[in-house]
Amino acid sequence: MSDEQEPEPIADPIDIELEALYAQLDAAVAERAPVCQISGRCCRFREYGHTLFLSSIEFAYLVANAPPPIRPIDDGATCPWQDRVGRCTARTARPLGCRVYFCDPAYEGEAPELTEQFLGLLKRLAERHDRTWQYAPLHRHLRDREPSSADADSIAPIGEGPAANAGRQGPASGLAAGFFS
Repeated sequence: MSDEQEPEPIADPIDIELEALYAQLDAAVAERAPVCQISGRCCRFREYGHTLFLSSIEFAYLVANAPPPIRPIDDGATCPWQDRVGRCTARTARPLGCRVYFCDPAYEGEAPELTEQFLGLLKRLAERHDRTWQYAPLHRHLRDREPSSADADSIAPIGEGPAANAGRQGPASGLAAGFFS
């Protein structure tokens, strides 16, 4: 039996830059001081008339760094990482759209500006790392993953092939409404 420990995995450089981008965004949101009432509306997409869009970079980061979903993956009605009380169980790994969305009426006009600004930075991050820009609803990303087992609620490794490249492509401009449309 060896006393050697397994080496820590080396972080993907894009993840390090994404975390820095998220920290900048979180600081920008904090400056605007929106109030979260922990209503859970942000994660009940269909009930409140919005869809969470995210990039493939964010999706890969989310599934690699968040705990497994605690709810069944549905057809887009809800977020599988929302607990019964309405809290996010993937909070540290949540995507840009989740970070800018608040139900606070005083903040409502701030989210589109922040979204446009940081979506542009996110797209440049993808370009610098030669990653495909795929911008699509959360549930499309979830559906496009290849199942790893008969367990329909599990998250499988990201698939390669045509489904991995589906989704919205193009410039960041005009996409702010897409995060929660």
